[in-house]
Amino acid sequence: MMGEAIRADWPAHPRVHAFVTTRSFGDLREGAEGRRGLRTLLPADPLWLRQVHGVEVCDADFPRSAGGLVEADAWVARQPGVVCAIQIADCMPVVLTTSAGDVIGLAHAGWRGLARGVLENTVRAMDVRPQEVLAWLGPAIGARVYEVGDEVRAAFVERDGEAQSAFTAARAGHWLLDLYAIARQRLARAGVTSIFGGHFCTYTERERFFSFRRDLTSERMAALAWLEAPGA
Repeated sequence: MMGEAIRADWPAHPRVHAFVTTRSFGDLREGAEGRRGLRTLLPADPLWLRQVHGVEVCDADFPRSAGGLVEADAWVARQPGVVCAIQIADCMPVVLTTSAGDVIGLAHAGWRGLARGVLENTVRAMDVRPQEVLAWLGPAIGARVYEVGDEVRAAFVERDGEAQSAFTAARAGHWLLDLYAIARQRLARAGVTSIFGGHFCTYTERERFFSFRRDLTSERMAALAWLEAPGA
């Protein structure tokens, strides 16, 4: 039986398809059995990345390089039927598109990528006016449980003082980080103001999501996005 999929809840163009799997799909990391069932929901085999918590954006419309997965943490695609995929298990998936539905972006946004600009890079790679971009923030670890150290807070605050509002003191040298707030700040600075989603918690919603921070396992969910061909 197919598992539960969380469809992006946003006013995107009908051509734009985006969803996130839950743990009911099973493990979707490379080589895992769960990927076989996932294919039945898609128009083509999904394209995966070798994710490194970085800021590189891969253009899915160009041929894959030989010798394995591309090392990057975000996609852009303009051709219909090209399915972009990322793995997640606490880090935030962010799906981007335009009001015209002519391009999509999909970013793997953990704290390292957010601090270094993965969302800004993805918006830039879409090569459209930021005011035309819509964003959906998918399931990530929530602000009430995501504890980080001083070095993480410094990585954000030293670059942007506004980021202080996304941190709440927890105990000496530790802070609760609101990844969703940081993502909204980053997107707004990039000119994106139509932002949706951001109300999940992979850590506390135990029955629904895998969580690396909670379970210390390598099991992964997936976020996928693609454009449907006009008239399809």
